[in-house]
Amino acid sequence: MHECLGHASGQLLDTTPSNALKEYSSCLEEARADLFALYYLMDEKMIELGLIPSLETGMAQYDSYIRNGLLVQLARIPLGEKVTEAHMQDRKLISEFALRQGDGCVQERVKNGKTYFEITDYKKLRETFGRLLYIIQDIKSRGDYEAGRELVETYGVNIDIDLHKEVIQRYNALGIKPYGGFVNPVLTQVKDKKGKVTDIKVTYPSTFLEQEIEYGKHYSETEK
Repeated sequence: MHECLGHASGQLLDTTPSNALKEYSSCLEEARADLFALYYLMDEKMIELGLIPSLETGMAQYDSYIRNGLLVQLARIPLGEKVTEAHMQDRKLISEFALRQGDGCVQERVKNGKTYFEITDYKKLRETFGRLLYIIQDIKSRGDYEAGRELVETYGVNIDIDLHKEVIQRYNALGIKPYGGFVNPVLTQVKDKKGKVTDIKVTYPSTFLEQEIEYGKHYSETEK
């Protein structure tokens, strides 16, 4: 929904240049695609189409999204620095906007000295996502640089230093890395003596590093 429908939806006015939002363009586009997916994920039509079994699927995604946007992803950023990567800015922008502008649908809780965020009203949160989607689509369509800058800088960039320190301490206690990588399958055609494809052989590189080296050899622009 993010990639195929989110990014594919929305239009610019004929008078709006494609680079009107400059350094904020990537963040706002990722946020627009995320918001499209988040909004429609809690639509009854998703159940009718057989794409999800119930709206609890959407609720679970809302939980995960807010938790990541306000807490988990901060473990990837060195203490005291700001959010600079477009996808991370987008997630923080949406989650922070919901916290501060969602009429209490997301609330901060502190228990045993640890910070948590609770969704108190999923319907209202969906409405908040829809409202923010409208705001961002309007900014993109008109190429309103100042409005885009204000939105990103207000909600998507700065990190509370005390919360940042807490997240890093809690995450470090897990003893795991904040990033994950994928080892993708290699699909090789199996052909008979006449050259007809009869099967697909699935193999995996032995390591993530081996995979990336092979990608560099075969797909790097510098190699062409």
